[in-house]
Amino acid sequence: MFDPKTRVLIVDDMMTMRKLVGKILKEIGFTDITEAADGIQAWEAVNSAPTPFGLIISDWNMPNCTGIDFLKRLRSDQRFKKTPFVLVTAESEQHQVAEALKSGVDQYVVKPFNKDGLVLKLESVHKKYST
Repeated sequence: MFDPKTRVLIVDDMMTMRKLVGKILKEIGFTDITEAADGIQAWEAVNSAPTPFGLIISDWNMPNCTGIDFLKRLRSDQRFKKTPFVLVTAESEQHQVAEALKSGVDQYVVKPFNKDGLVLKLESVHKKYST
């Protein structure tokens, strides 16, 4: 699993969802968690971070800049090309999953989800980056 000191960015326009994901992350040991309400704020956070984020967990559907648009922007920048990225969404249509994979997402979590489901996805992402 990720080092508990890994810097995590949670991106979701719903504060309750950010708090839920943050609570789960704290329960499994993460201590450095930053929140953003949309892809624009997330991009600003990534660019101004004194040390890089080691994991991003983002909603898909948000105003101003969606999670998928934020992911595409992140992957097009050499500095963030390999930042682990998990997309959390209610969208489970095959073409949407395909678009997320094509855009470089590392894992895809469909809402509603539980702690165990999220942890499994995070373990999978960690395994991908640690081999």
